[in-house]
Amino acid sequence: MRCPYCGNEDTQVKDSRPTEDNNAIRRRRACMACGGRFTTFERVQLRELTIIKTNGRRVPFDRDKLMRSVQIAMRKRPVESERVERMVSGIVRRLESMGESDIPSQVLGEMVMEGLRTLDDVAYVRFASVYRDFREAKDFEDVIGELSGPEDIPG
Repeated sequence: MRCPYCGNEDTQVKDSRPTEDNNAIRRRRACMACGGRFTTFERVQLRELTIIKTNGRRVPFDRDKLMRSVQIAMRKRPVESERVERMVSGIVRRLESMGESDIPSQVLGEMVMEGLRTLDDVAYVRFASVYRDFREAKDFEDVIGELSGPEDIPG
């Protein structure tokens, strides 16, 4: 494993343990050249996944990119990082178990929306505003209406 600090390829594993959800191995490493310490995660990858964007472009699936977009939606929300990690791992498992290597971006987006809806309403609305490309306040009202349901709307 290459050191992220100096680029040296001679690093040593100091500690290994499974993550809380047992879906990855967490390894603490030390660089033999500069002494820098860092953590890596090792996960099982069942198949190479490709995301097909709405414009037809094909990009390799990137779990880290998915995690970053979910973390942006979850920023400053009172949700434990372990719950977010479990949600992302669940999405990845569902994608891998679909039996397809090519996944439309809409399928991934809907899975994320479904997961966020169970975790945090604010994060759900934040993600929806970007994913569905909101243009006006009514777009927010519609999504908030989805969350509250017809029985909760005064009238």
